[in-house]
Amino acid sequence: MSLTIPSPTVSATPSAEPRTYQVRTFGCQMNVHDSERMAGLLEDAGYVPADGEIADVVVFNTCAVRENADNKLYGNLGQLRQVKAANPGMQIAVGGCLAQKDRETIVKKAPWVDAVFGTHNVGALPALLDRARHNNEAQLEILESLDVFPSTLPTKRDSVYAGWVSISVGCNNTCTFCIVPSLRGKEKDRRPGEILAEIQALVDDGAVEVTLLGQNVNSYGVEFGDRQAFSKLLRACGEIEGLERVRFTSPHPAAFTDDVIEAMAETPNIMPQLHMPLQSGSDKVLKDMRRSYRSSRFLGILDKVRDRIPNAAITTDIIVGFPGETEEDFQATLDVVEKSRFASAFTFQYSKRPGTPAADLPDQLPKAVVQERFGRLTALQDRIAAEENARQLGRTVEVLVTAQSGRKAEETHRLSGRSKDQRLVHFSVPSGAETPRPGDFVTVTITEAAAFHLVADPATAGDYVLRRSRAGDAWDRSQAESCGVPSPGSVSSKAGVSLGMPSLPARRA
Repeated sequence: MSLTIPSPTVSATPSAEPRTYQVRTFGCQMNVHDSERMAGLLEDAGYVPADGEIADVVVFNTCAVRENADNKLYGNLGQLRQVKAANPGMQIAVGGCLAQKDRETIVKKAPWVDAVFGTHNVGALPALLDRARHNNEAQLEILESLDVFPSTLPTKRDSVYAGWVSISVGCNNTCTFCIVPSLRGKEKDRRPGEILAEIQALVDDGAVEVTLLGQNVNSYGVEFGDRQAFSKLLRACGEIEGLERVRFTSPHPAAFTDDVIEAMAETPNIMPQLHMPLQSGSDKVLKDMRRSYRSSRFLGILDKVRDRIPNAAITTDIIVGFPGETEEDFQATLDVVEKSRFASAFTFQYSKRPGTPAADLPDQLPKAVVQERFGRLTALQDRIAAEENARQLGRTVEVLVTAQSGRKAEETHRLSGRSKDQRLVHFSVPSGAETPRPGDFVTVTITEAAAFHLVADPATAGDYVLRRSRAGDAWDRSQAESCGVPSPGSVSSKAGVSLGMPSLPARRA
């Protein structure tokens, strides 16, 4: 569907200065990855990132799954209305899941928007902006199916040491609470050779960590008829020299097979960390959700994983207050959480999503009931997380240093990174020891533990081991290039190629 809608867009005055852009992202890892594509497309078209000033183009990459997603979007658009009025030539674009769902409603509610595009035509963004400027009219283009696989588009990634690699888009499941299949379509799989070639290119540019991304990664291969395609892909990642850490998100318990567990256990660079969405511990609620597994199946998977990978950290997603959930159902969830010993969990209060079957189910729960149960669940999970982290005391871990530091970094002078099992570690550098760069590795011993992070304060330089890496070298190059300063002794890689660091919030989204 493509429409042209009159808009009060003001054509920009021609200028020799390149136009600036800003991409604002809401939602899941897939949206973060799509935003990297949007940034890459804009830079390929000659735009440059806005550096503190008001951007010439602001792109909203939206989510339709999270609660109050539409209110958040229209609130942000309202804030920009006067900014745009004061800056002739400024453009606003809206893409992503909410754009795919709401379509022309966005331009009707916010007629100062210049371009609206969906999940299937991210690549149209620069052309839509150009057409909106030329025609002085808002452009709306929503496709019903994927035109180009997103991974073929230019990409501007967020950091140089780790990144997302999409192995599939869309989903074939029919969970009653989820609107994703209707917005992103049926699952489409990339060929293994294309995925491995992209990973190799990222490693060649300095990456040491990659996260394989899909709505349901372990059903990968369904489109070309290979039920073990995902485990084969994991093993193939183990053959890529220089690729030190491989993660994936998110699998579906119903499709999680033993060959994947074996591949995880036997491939050294597959990290001992697994995100396994539970959603509910009640078999009745799982049935109502159309989640085609039951709690015993879920717990059985965790037992198998821990049998083969004893120190694996397992995280999850849980929805509280699904329609018809009784106190008995909720207690079943608490029981499964207690047995599962999750390292952390994304916990959500159920809320209606127009367009999903669950929105029309009877017995929608009062908000107060949902909130009270949510409080009990998070208290339980916080206790378990603290206990599981306390078990890390005294352990020696290797940490991949990240560019992000903790909130108290200025006060504590600690740096931050992720252990192999994806736990967040804040660490200090002993006096006289060399400071690592983002992308380098440090080996330290855990000295403190909290519910959502670990601390390592080496007593002496001998308790701290730094391993400088290609990723740290790539970080140096990227910083030199961003300042226009050549990096001594380095060969510049392609400008603008960097890799988005996957992160896992400690508690909930």
